[in-house]
Amino acid sequence: MKVQERFLNYINFDTQSVPDVETIPSSEKQKHLARFLVEEMKTIGIKDAYMDEHCYVYGTVIKNTDKEMPVIGFIAHMDTSPDMPGNDIKARIVHDYDGKDIVLNKEKDIVMKTDMFEHLLNYVGKDLIVTDGTTLLGADNKAGIAEILSMAEFLINNPNVKHGTVKIAFTPDEEVGNGANLFNVESFGADFAYTVDGGALGEIEYENFNAASAKVTINGVNIHPGSAKNKMKNSILIAMEFQSMLPVHETPGNTENYEGFNHLNDISGDVEKTHLNYIIRDHNEDKFNIKKDRFIKIENYLNDKYGEDTVNVELKDSYFNIKEKILPHMHIVETAQSAMKNIGIEPEIVPIRGGTDGARLSYMGLPCPNLCTGGHNYHGRYEYIPIQSMEKSVELLTEIVKLYAK
Repeated sequence: MKVQERFLNYINFDTQSVPDVETIPSSEKQKHLARFLVEEMKTIGIKDAYMDEHCYVYGTVIKNTDKEMPVIGFIAHMDTSPDMPGNDIKARIVHDYDGKDIVLNKEKDIVMKTDMFEHLLNYVGKDLIVTDGTTLLGADNKAGIAEILSMAEFLINNPNVKHGTVKIAFTPDEEVGNGANLFNVESFGADFAYTVDGGALGEIEYENFNAASAKVTINGVNIHPGSAKNKMKNSILIAMEFQSMLPVHETPGNTENYEGFNHLNDISGDVEKTHLNYIIRDHNEDKFNIKKDRFIKIENYLNDKYGEDTVNVELKDSYFNIKEKILPHMHIVETAQSAMKNIGIEPEIVPIRGGTDGARLSYMGLPCPNLCTGGHNYHGRYEYIPIQSMEKSVELLTEIVKLYAK
């Protein structure tokens, strides 16, 4: 089966995860894809494929040589982001892309424009899988799943290609930060692994944000506005004041590369009570801690100004920069670079402006940098992936396995 055929099969499954749900998986519908993948894995010859009680899928491509070599893992996540609808995806292929704006949905006037997404021009003549602009596509990370299983099928069907043991895993709930929570590193049994969850072809990532969430609750006092003087405490206005005390340029829309940010993800409330939910990100640990400390300082200042318990800040660390866990094992990154060069891909080391399961897994004892899938514009209506990039990613994963068998 071609890698794009696999991918188009997988995006028919709605696997959107749900924030702030403690159970794993956060949505039962993720299990539908998990069961499908187990059956597909068995069909291509991964005899030990199974889904555990928490919706993690595991399997093994058995080594076909007596030579001693490391056990390699490849990991991708099954869920899609809650930021955009992930059901009833209407994908189509733009064949032999001509370099012009792509009309995704004529009726709704949804157009993917080259002046906004300049990287489209890198794919003139390629075949792009896009949506109709009303949903995300799901390349994050069903493309990774398709590429891993296409690599596994190639190895199984070509016994002349000598390889060691290859471990495969597909996880739930990565998009809500819980994908590694119940991952069984010991049972997985890999010496190291790669998450296949990145972007443009050629990208290798072993640095990611330190990440935290901040839930801010503002407690106000409501009273009839006609008699409110010196009595009303409007939580909405205090929430606006809280936001105004954060650095105005430390937002996602004003930062890039290694620059961190505070992101107000949502706000809701009334005079009596307002909730603000933030995410805090920075690659540098010291700057990350300064950002978190600033939230506490603002909390203390506003409580001193408006009264005790007016503002409550709940900070929670989500994950940490993978770099310090990868540096002692740089052969993993160097092998990926060599594999890319061997098959004509120019490797590019880039920082992850986000996180992956690999960040958490590396702190659980499984060094795990991140590899490209070929996709662009994740989590939104303009998501797309070139078929040729997916095919090349399959070749990349196969070449990595070959290099470790030499």
